[in-house]
Amino acid sequence: MKLQDAPVFGFSNTTDASVRALERESGANHYERLEVVARTAKGSWITDVDGTTYLDCLAAYSAANLGHHHPKVVNAVMRALVGNYASVISNVVYTDPLALFLSKMDEFVPQLGPRFGACGNKVMPKNGVVESVETALKMARYYGWKKKNIPDGKQEIIVFDNNFHGRMITVISFSSQPKYRTGFGPLTPGFVSVEFGNLDAVKAAINENTCGILAEPMQGEGGMQIPPAGFLKGLRKIADEHDLLLLLDEIQVGLGRTGKNFCFQHDDIVPDGLILGKALSGGLIPLSVFITNAKLMDMAFQVGSDGSTFGGYPLACVAGVAALDVLQEEQLAKSAEIQGEKLKQNIMRIAVRSKDIKEVRGKGLFIGIEV
Repeated sequence: MKLQDAPVFGFSNTTDASVRALERESGANHYERLEVVARTAKGSWITDVDGTTYLDCLAAYSAANLGHHHPKVVNAVMRALVGNYASVISNVVYTDPLALFLSKMDEFVPQLGPRFGACGNKVMPKNGVVESVETALKMARYYGWKKKNIPDGKQEIIVFDNNFHGRMITVISFSSQPKYRTGFGPLTPGFVSVEFGNLDAVKAAINENTCGILAEPMQGEGGMQIPPAGFLKGLRKIADEHDLLLLLDEIQVGLGRTGKNFCFQHDDIVPDGLILGKALSGGLIPLSVFITNAKLMDMAFQVGSDGSTFGGYPLACVAGVAALDVLQEEQLAKSAEIQGEKLKQNIMRIAVRSKDIKEVRGKGLFIGIEV
């Protein structure tokens, strides 16, 4: 069968009411959904089953930074499918899509953890973003045990109030949201949460068992919180002084969203480890990564100490290479800086005349309106 002859997926006789009923009856009701039943999406627009078109201001929580179905990403994946590229293959063999993706990441991401040497970076590919968060935490704990002689099981990582890093057991263990934690114990120990943006609180939380700091450069789920100027520089200085690993979660704010390729570039620092995902594959296929200094990656992970059946699988890597090409060729970070400033200024003009808008804040196209 040729690709153009393949049947279009879907049910010809579905209505919005029937789709909602099917999902509610057979699916986990863990999202409070809008009443929209989406069928197609292109660029910044979503069309529902009745043909109504909507401007997508959600952007799939930053997964659709390139817009929906960017033609370069779609074409790359389609060519791979038509060419019978392995869609998933055992990770005990090499694949050229993964090699090309890793090479692209090497070009795109600056040297991380420079205090450990200018030896390049290494990438651990995963699927959902919380997997990469957990990988970062594993490395920090291993570093504490291996290099700082912290007894295994006593390692501590500093995190921040109102954080959001996912909803798996380890990361909900240090969430500030009771709805994420209540009833899911026993929770994972080893985390100390302090006020976001407060460097004095970070310093006060450090003890002989502290091995790392995990932070979002800007908090999205936490209310679009922008830390005080110099906060990331301060974290970098503290981490260096106390031999801690600085891990940054740029799942939402990375890849051009804030007007820079990476949000940490606003503060002119680099972390020791970086977590990326969502828009990394153009929002088409689940793909996330944990990136760190090559020496740190080699120290923490040996054969068998980590793995993922679909982590770095060929189709995801094809999409990832294409998405990074689009980000660079179309200068999307610069576009986000320019368009974001225009948008913010226009919203602020409205805010002056509104009694309901308290504050407009953000960088690039990562903007929040407090009402």
